[in-house]
This record gives sequence, structure tokens and C-alpha cells, in this order.
Amino acid sequence: MIQEPYWDYNKLDQRGFTIVEYIWLGGKGDDLRSKARSFNKEITSVDQLPVWNFDGSSTYQAQTESSEVEIVPVALFNDPFRGAPNKLAFCETRYNKDKNTLSNFRHFARQIFSEKNCKEHEPWFGIEQEYILTKRVGTQIDWILGWPVGNFPEPQGMYYCGVGAKYVYGREICEAHYRACLNAGVDLYGINAEVCPGQWEFQVGTSKGIDIGDHLWMARWLLHRVGEKFDVDVTFEPKPIKGWNGTGAHCNYSNNGSRNDTNMKDIEKQLEGMAQHHMTCQRLYGVGNEERLSGGFETSAFDKFTWGVMSRSSSVRIPQQTKDNGKGYYEDRRPSGNVDPYIVSSLIFSATCLNGFLIKELEEQYTQWRKAYKEITGK
Repeated sequence: MIQEPYWDYNKLDQRGFTIVEYIWLGGKGDDLRSKARSFNKEITSVDQLPVWNFDGSSTYQAQTESSEVEIVPVALFNDPFRGAPNKLAFCETRYNKDKNTLSNFRHFARQIFSEKNCKEHEPWFGIEQEYILTKRVGTQIDWILGWPVGNFPEPQGMYYCGVGAKYVYGREICEAHYRACLNAGVDLYGINAEVCPGQWEFQVGTSKGIDIGDHLWMARWLLHRVGEKFDVDVTFEPKPIKGWNGTGAHCNYSNNGSRNDTNMKDIEKQLEGMAQHHMTCQRLYGVGNEERLSGGFETSAFDKFTWGVMSRSSSVRIPQQTKDNGKGYYEDRRPSGNVDPYIVSSLIFSATCLNGFLIKELEEQYTQWRKAYKEITGK
């Protein structure tokens, strides 16, 4: 039998319609979901998109007898898979105008990164998102890409920013993701191979205010979608393999005070603010992060706030250039790979510039969300 040539459906005429993929977070807080909708016009602004809804009983966000959850578009990107004129819309989730879902922390970020606060302090962020590529073995096991099944590769040492088939696994996936992000309009700064084999990192930023959360979540969704093309999955878990480097989402940060500082006086004051909220940050910086922050494998201790120049064993690293200039940015190394970027950016900005504004309320919702998730999933 002669096999027909591959049907390239992406080249079909859409007759003036635009396809918009609505993307949102489910009840687990890191389970990205999406579905598509047609519009008989060009979409150029998120304001053109209507509120839509989905079945929240299938996403750990509602019960069957009252399962409707609304998705509200908040950020618009190009669609690198369907191509122009199609779009990707990242959305917030809510039950109605007065009640957000428990996994929606962006509504706190909207208040913390208000126009007034951002104009006064100009917070800039860059997040170094580490992740591990995995391949399904059988029906139950996800094994790290490139690792011998049921065994371990050579010890760490040659993998970080490495080259060669013995040391680098999945580069073509990371390159495809890089191009997809740039095409979509994500603020992607760069990529590199990480310390653990099969582990990579992409950097989102420099993004201002709430944009860091929108762009990082979109970059994560794009990575999952690229992984589908290669039959590979992605994990952001903080410590998937004991004895190997974990997975973090280090957050580089600056504001008017730090960028216009003298002899790091304002930076040191900001670090005092971070120290005051250290354990709150640790509780909210990602599920399972206490396993990663052991004080080893280039991490700090979980229960103690520290900072140091060029130190990757401290909670916060001060770059040598910032120390030499007496001003600049610094890096919060505590966030885990599965952290919600709206949470980490809100906490850092509030602790350093806003005297802890809304941190208590954010923590209360996080506690409620974790309780609800455990009741639903048993985890």
C-alpha cells in the first residue's frame, strides 16, 4: 500500500478566522490546561477576547453540581504552532467577578504590582527556570531523558553548559522551545544545559512587574507543547533524584532603590525586609522545596536566611559586579522549579519595597489552596 504524503494542515486557509488558545492553571497550581476557540476577525489585543468557561470538576477546582469556572484572558501571545494570525491567551480563573479560584494568585500580583507601585519602584525580574526532561518507560515510570533505564549516568561534572552526546541530552528540544518562545513574544533571555544530565534551564526576563509571571507561565506551557512533538515530558519538581542537583527557579531582581544605590546601603535594607519574611517565602516557594534546600548541591539551608557575594550556598547571591558598583541586582536562590512566579515576584517586591503589603493575605490563600488540593487528591 502506498502511504499518502503527510497532510500539512497548518497550511490550510482559515477563511479569515483566528484561532485563540485559552490557557489557564488548574487546581494543582502547576497543571496547565488549554482549549481553543474561533473568532471571525483578527485578534490584536487581549481586550478583544471575551470571558469563557470550563468544567472545573475535571481540573480539581469545583464539584460536579456546580462545576463552571470562568477563564479571563489577561495576556496575549503569538501562536508558534498554528502560526499567524492565531494567538495564545493566558487567563486567570474565577468562579464569578467576586470570587477567584484558590489557585489564582495573579489577582494578588495585580494589586501588588499596581500602576502606582510600579511607577514608584520599577521592579525588574528575571527568572532562571530549571527543568528536567523525562521519557515514559512502560506505563508507570518517567525516566530522565538520556539516562540508562534503571541506572545512573556518570557523576556530575561535565554536564553543565556541556557539549557532546555523552553529556548533553535533549538539546534539539531546548532549541525548539527557544525559537517557539521568541516567536510567541515571550521575554526569553537565553538557555543552557544544567548540572544534572537531562536538566536544562531557560531564563525569562528582563520583565517588568506582573509580566514576569505571564511570560514564565507561557514559557512553561510552550515547553510542554514542544515536548509533545518529541514524545518527551517535563518535570519542574524540586528534587526528583536524591544525590543529584535539584531544580530551582532562581529570581534575579532589581528596583529603583537597588539600581541607584550607593555602597549597597539600600540593598542591605531590602535584604533585611526579605529576612523578616523568610519562612513565609519558604512555605510558598514551591511544594517539596524543603527537600531541595538541604545546604548542599549549591543550595542554602531551608530554615535560615543568608546572603553573600558570589555565594551559591546562600539564600541570596550578590553578584560581584553589584558589590563592585555598590548598586544593581541580586538573586533570590530559594524558589523551587515548580514555584508560582506570581507568588515569588509578589513576595520579593512586597518584602523589599512595600513593607509586606498583602503578604499575610497571600499566605492565607496559599494555605487554603493546599488544604483543598490535599482533600481532592489525597496528596
